[in-house]
Amino acid sequence: MPVPLPDTETVLLTPPDAREVRVVARGVATAVAPAGGLTDVQRVLVEALFPAMTGHHVDVATFEPLAAADLARALARRNEAFRTRIVQIMLLCALVLRPLPEAVVERVSEAARELSVDEGLIEVAQRFAAGTLGLAAVDFDRNGYTTDWALHDAGSLHTSSALQSAWDTAVHDPALAARWEALGALPDGSLGRRVFELYQARGFEFPGRPGSAPPLLARHDWVHVLADYGTTVESELEVFAFVARANDDLRAFALLAMVVSLFETGYLRTGAGLFESDTGHLSAGRGVATRVADAMRRGALCRDAVTGDPSIDFLRLDWFELAPLPVDEVRRRFGVAPKSPDAVAAGSVGPWEPGGISRFQLDVGQDKAAREGRDYDAHGACL
Repeated sequence: MPVPLPDTETVLLTPPDAREVRVVARGVATAVAPAGGLTDVQRVLVEALFPAMTGHHVDVATFEPLAAADLARALARRNEAFRTRIVQIMLLCALVLRPLPEAVVERVSEAARELSVDEGLIEVAQRFAAGTLGLAAVDFDRNGYTTDWALHDAGSLHTSSALQSAWDTAVHDPALAARWEALGALPDGSLGRRVFELYQARGFEFPGRPGSAPPLLARHDWVHVLADYGTTVESELEVFAFVARANDDLRAFALLAMVVSLFETGYLRTGAGLFESDTGHLSAGRGVATRVADAMRRGALCRDAVTGDPSIDFLRLDWFELAPLPVDEVRRRFGVAPKSPDAVAAGSVGPWEPGGISRFQLDVGQDKAAREGRDYDAHGACL
């Protein structure tokens, strides 16, 4: 029997204590463990996510199973957002499995039902488990971040003509390309100038030109600078974890699910109009899970000091309005917290630190500079 959502008089809004965190971790581990028990990457994810998000340590190397109904009763006073976040953690830990057992998806689905949560990405997981990957890609758009995309949303992208879908490209838009190019004239240390330098060092094409990323996807490049993440695949996982958790619209979780499905399991072959599958990056070592968990923590702590809004959709900001400001000033506005020592020790680096750029990106940047007849400047980026 599903546990109903609490009313305003009984809802519990305080942070979970250590006991509740341990109960929830048991419930998550029970739902997502395949027949042989939690995989290494699942265990590391759980044990990294819970301390990062709650401050309480958990250990699921061994755990006493907890039925979905018991978990739901333990969370009877928690609201829909809290419960949905728990289901999303289950999905994240399930989506790292390939193959994805149908039994795991059914347990996650059962947990959602018992918690009175409607999470559309469970349908995507069902498609993955059944092997219908093409339909799963369609379901990502239907149930995820871009489900309510409308023509008016393209206004702050500054394209010369309306985009018909969220991830459409704009590769013949000189005015848009000129707007991005003009970022190079902004003062040193400004957000826009650093984004310009990010593009120059890596040979990225500005939106509006052939070979460029979709304008919506290009917005996440500003987050690489804002949140101080490099541009390797591991850093992309961090950026999308940060972006997804900063947004209180629960559908933003689909952005993180998308990159995990691209860069860990390969369930998606392409995504966001540009990314291509490149697997095994989350499970490459314990450190990446720690970095992703810390990125989610940092995203959750963000708040717009100007508007007072605790929810920030970093992919729908008009970044050009912020471009002239110093990077540190923009970080203060949005409450971007420092990285944790554990994340730094695990290899989290910024765009200008060693390891913040890939060999491919460095080569492309050098080749592009040569074609354009200018000296190559990595602006501090190095392997």
